[in-house]
Amino acid sequence: MRTLLRYGGLMAAATLTTGLLTAGTATAEQSGTTAPCRISVGSVTAGGDHRMQTFSATAPVTKVSDKIVAKDVYPDGQAKMSAAVRYGPSGSSELHTSQVVVGSVLYDHSYRTPVGGGTVSQNVLARVGPGWDGYKTLDRSTVGSRTVEWSMRKDGYELDRRTLRTDANGRIYRHHDGWVSNFRGVKGMALISQTATYDTFLMTHTTGRLYTARLARVSGHIIPSVVKPIRMSTWQVFETLVAAPCGQGTIVLAIDRDTGNGYLYSVGHANGLSTVVKGLGKAPGTFTDPVYFQWTKFTDPLLAGD
Repeated sequence: MRTLLRYGGLMAAATLTTGLLTAGTATAEQSGTTAPCRISVGSVTAGGDHRMQTFSATAPVTKVSDKIVAKDVYPDGQAKMSAAVRYGPSGSSELHTSQVVVGSVLYDHSYRTPVGGGTVSQNVLARVGPGWDGYKTLDRSTVGSRTVEWSMRKDGYELDRRTLRTDANGRIYRHHDGWVSNFRGVKGMALISQTATYDTFLMTHTTGRLYTARLARVSGHIIPSVVKPIRMSTWQVFETLVAAPCGQGTIVLAIDRDTGNGYLYSVGHANGLSTVVKGLGKAPGTFTDPVYFQWTKFTDPLLAGD
C-alpha cells in the first residue's frame, strides 16, 4: 500500500475580497466572430437516456434546444458518472464515445444512432474494472498522443491520474501513475484548459470559494499542482460544473443540486483573483437528472491552454 504525501492546506485560506460577478455576453471574438458561444450540456436521465440541452451564452441565457439523443442507453438509475461524450458522423450513422461508471464499474462506452439522434444500435460497454463507488468525478484529457483520466475520491483526500497506454498487441490499458492529496471540501470540478504538460480544472469548495487547480500531466507519482482562488464567496451551492471552450476562455454551467437551478458563466484567462468571471444569468429549465457531462463533437477544438 503506497504512502500518500499529505499536502498542508492545499485549499488554504486567502485574504477575503469581494470579487463580485459582472453581467455580460460571451463571444468568440478571438476567432473573428462576435456570435455568442454555445454549450451543449449532457445528462443521463433516471430512465437511462442520453439528453442534450444546448444554451447560447447570452444575457439572459437562451436555450437553443433540448432533446433526447438516445433512449435506454443504460439500465434505469445505474449510471453514476460520465466523462464528456464525443460524437460525430461515422459512415451513414453517428458515433458516440465516452467513459462511464455503471454501478461501481468503469466502462469504455460507444454506440451509434442515426445522424442527430434516434434508435440506438451497436451499444457497446467494454468493461475496464470495478472499484469506482469511492469516486465522485471522472474527466478525460487528450493532447496529442497522450490521454489521461482524472478522478476524485468522494472524501476529497485523493485526486488520481491514470494514463492510457497501448501494449505490443494494440490493447489499450490504464496505468495509475500519479495522485495529489488534500482536496477535501471540493464539491464540483470541470476541466477548463489543456496543454501538453498540465491540465487546469475549475473547482467549487464548501467555503464558497472558486478555485483553479493546475495539475501536471507528466510527472512522478506525487503530482505537482498549483491551486489559486479566483473568487472568495458564494460558490458553495454548486455541486456540478459543466464547461465548454469559448475563444480563449470557457463557458461554465454551474448546477445547484438542492434547487435544480443552473447558472451560466463566462470565465476568462485564469489569473487568480484578477480572472474575469461574467455571470450571464439563470439557465432556462431545471437540472435534476442524476448525471451531467459535456457533449463535444469530434471536430471541436481542444480547450485552450492558459
